[in-house]
Amino acid sequence: MSTITTTDADDSKHHCAACGDSDDGGGSLKACTGCNLVKYCNRACQVAHRPAHKKACKKRLAELFDEQLFKQPSPNEDCPICYLRLPIELNQCLYQSCCGKMRCLGCVYAHVTAEADTERYKKCVFCRTEPSSSDEVEIERVKKRLVANDAWAIYNLGDYYRFGMMGLRQDNAKALELYHKSAKLGHHHSHYSLSVCYQEGGIVGKDTRKATYHGQLSAMAGNVQARYNLGCDEGNAGNMDRAYKHWMISANDGCDKSMKEVQEGYKIGLVTKDDNAKTARAY
Repeated sequence: MSTITTTDADDSKHHCAACGDSDDGGGSLKACTGCNLVKYCNRACQVAHRPAHKKACKKRLAELFDEQLFKQPSPNEDCPICYLRLPIELNQCLYQSCCGKMRCLGCVYAHVTAEADTERYKKCVFCRTEPSSSDEVEIERVKKRLVANDAWAIYNLGDYYRFGMMGLRQDNAKALELYHKSAKLGHHHSHYSLSVCYQEGGIVGKDTRKATYHGQLSAMAGNVQARYNLGCDEGNAGNMDRAYKHWMISANDGCDKSMKEVQEGYKIGLVTKDDNAKTARAY
């Protein structure tokens, strides 16, 4: 049996990387599902070539992952009233459990001020629903939003169980279940909470691997605190180039701590003048 190298296979996309057979351009070869660098004519050839290809495959997988990890994430959605980007701090936004809308506190204050002399300031500006009269009513509203797969509602309910809020008994197992469910829907705050839980080990056993995993997913989805933490982890490990990449991405989205790290890096020569200026403008 003749064998061609991974480089040769990359140059010739119509040859099996293991046996060298050609598909004559017919497209019958199947690409490696990991790296997509090489192709095989069948499962047997893939298994036979695995020892020779394993190192290159893992290297390419790491490169592909880093491309996603260090990609600038999409910004926060806009406030549906003022159409300005929602703040990155959770305490600067308000979630409406009646209709699932998220508003910035500036618009909340403006609505309350404008309707101060009437009873309308108490109602939701979107669906005109009266505010919850008790914790029980609020919990019922949040649970109704769960049926609609509202990631914010699922995350909030997880917080209520985790900290024993809104009249609920503390239930760590339920909190983790809800965080995982919300995270699967792409909610980066849930990924961040899971990262913290696995890192600190307060409500679940410590697991550094899972903490990093959820921290990375949270950062890739736009969580600036998770991104800042990844930068700190890389810095502590001596990987300063990767650390400053994380901090610059986070600073671009308005993270104060990350911007300070970039500025300090510029002072000591670890960040270029152009990168510092570009980050400062985005910040």
